[in-house]
Amino acid sequence: MKPQADWLVFLVLSLVPLCLPIPLRDFLMEQENVRRTGGNLVLGKWEEQVNEYLISLKKMEVAKARETGYFPPSMHFFRAKGFIDQSAVFSILKRMPKGAVLHLHDYAILSVDWLVHNATYLPDCYICFTHVGTVQFKFSKPHPPSPVPQDCSEWVLLETYRKQLHNISEFDNSLLKNMTLVTDNPELTYPTQAFIWRRFENVFFTVSGLICYAPVFKAYFYQGLLEIYEDNIQYVEIRALLPPVYELDGTQYNESWSVATYQKVTRQFVKDHPDFIGAKIIFTTHRKQNVTEIKKAVYKAMVLRATFPDTLAGFDLVGYEDEGHSLWDLKDALTIPYSLRVHLPYFFHAGETDWQGTSVDNNVLDALLFNTSRIGHGFALIKHSVAKNLSLKMDVPIELCPISNQVLLLVSDLRSHPAAELMAEGHPIVVSPDDPSVFGSKGVSYDFYEVFMGIGGMRADLRTLKQLALNSLKYSSLLPEEKAQAKQVWQKKWDQFIADLSNAFPREL
Repeated sequence: MKPQADWLVFLVLSLVPLCLPIPLRDFLMEQENVRRTGGNLVLGKWEEQVNEYLISLKKMEVAKARETGYFPPSMHFFRAKGFIDQSAVFSILKRMPKGAVLHLHDYAILSVDWLVHNATYLPDCYICFTHVGTVQFKFSKPHPPSPVPQDCSEWVLLETYRKQLHNISEFDNSLLKNMTLVTDNPELTYPTQAFIWRRFENVFFTVSGLICYAPVFKAYFYQGLLEIYEDNIQYVEIRALLPPVYELDGTQYNESWSVATYQKVTRQFVKDHPDFIGAKIIFTTHRKQNVTEIKKAVYKAMVLRATFPDTLAGFDLVGYEDEGHSLWDLKDALTIPYSLRVHLPYFFHAGETDWQGTSVDNNVLDALLFNTSRIGHGFALIKHSVAKNLSLKMDVPIELCPISNQVLLLVSDLRSHPAAELMAEGHPIVVSPDDPSVFGSKGVSYDFYEVFMGIGGMRADLRTLKQLALNSLKYSSLLPEEKAQAKQVWQKKWDQFIADLSNAFPREL
C-alpha cells in the first residue's frame, strides 16, 4: 500500500470518535479490498458480468458445503478431487487461460497413465520387484547386465511377464499406484513428513527408469507439454535434475544432451501449437549433497546457461528441505557466480517447512540475500517479517503450490494456508502445481481452485484470478520482448474466454 494511503487510514482512524461507524466501516473494508491480490484491477463491462456469474456459483458451492460439511479446500486433496471434478467453478477455471506455470518438476509433468499404458508396453522393457512392494524399470537389449539393483528381484521382460498374468488390468493398476502418492487413507498411510518424503522420492526413482530411456524421454516431454497446453497454460518453466539418459545398448547422454533435447522438443511443440509460448529449464541438484558436489553443479549450471541461454533459465536446489543443507551452509558454492561475475539466476526452494527458528527456516531470508528471482513455496515466509518486507520491496514472488503443501503435510485445511495472509496484503504470488502427476492431479487448474475457493476466501473473484495469471507471465524468466509477446497471446485468449462465458449465460442460467 502507498504511504499516502497509510496516512489516510491513520487520519480517518484518528477521527473515529467524530464519525458514524457505518461510513468508516465501508471505507476500511474498501481499503482491505484494494490491498488484496488483484484489488487494483479494473474489470471491463463483460468481465464484470462474468465476475458476477462466477461469484454466484462460488457462493452456491460454499453454501452447499456449509450444509453438507464437505468443502474441498478443507479436505485432503485425495478425497476432495472427486468433489472438485463436479464443481461448476472448476469447469470455468479449466477453461480460463492461466498464463504460465513456474514451479513444476521434470518427472511429474504428465499423468502416470501415459507411462503405464504407453512406456511400459514398449519393446525391451524390463521390471524388477523389491521386497517392500515397489518396482524398478530398465530398457535393454539384450538382457540388462548384472548385478540387479540392490534389494530387487531378477530383471523380467515385461512383455513376457504380462503374458503369464490372469488379470493384466489389475497389474497395470498396481504399477499406477507405484507412481503416485494417491491412497484412500492418506493420514494412516503417511503418518509423518519424513515418511511421506521418502515415499515421494521413491516415486521419482521408480519412474526414472522409464523416463530416462531416450525415446521415452522425448515422448514424455512432448506429451507433458500437451497436457499442460490442454489445461490452458501458455508457458512453463520446469525444474530438472538432468540425470543421465540412456539407450538400449547402454549408451548414456549427459546434461547438455538433455537440455538440447528439451529445446528441440519444445520448438517442435511450439511449431505444432503456435499459441503456446514455450518452455525453459531450471537446472537443479539435490540439497543433501555436500558443498563440493554443489559447487560442481553450480559450475555445470553456468556452462549450460552459456551454451543454452534461451533454454536454461537458472539454478535451484531440490529435496526435503528439513533434512537438506541450508542455503547458508552452501554459501561457498552459491556465491561462485557472483565472484566470477557470471549471471546465474537462482530460483530457490525456500521455507517449505513448518519448523520455526531452525537453520532451514532461515532459507527464506538467505534466498533473498542470494538474490533469488522467485521463492519456491515460501510457506514459512509470514514468520519472517524482515524477509517478507524484503521480498515485497525486491518484488520477489512466492511460488504457491497449495496441493503439494497439503499432501506433504505442511497444512491440512487450505483455508489456513499462510498464503491467505500474503494474498490479503497483495504480496506477489504465482500459482503452480509442483508435482501434479504424483498427487493424482493434472495441470494447474486444481491448484487454482484451491486458491480461489479456499486460500483467497470469499473475497477472491475474477480480479484475483486475472492478477494471478498476469503475475505468472510477469515473474517468468522470459525476456522483456518475450513477455510482451506472451501477454499478447494470453490477452487474446482471455478476451475469448470472457466472450465465451458471456455468450453462455442464457443457456447456463
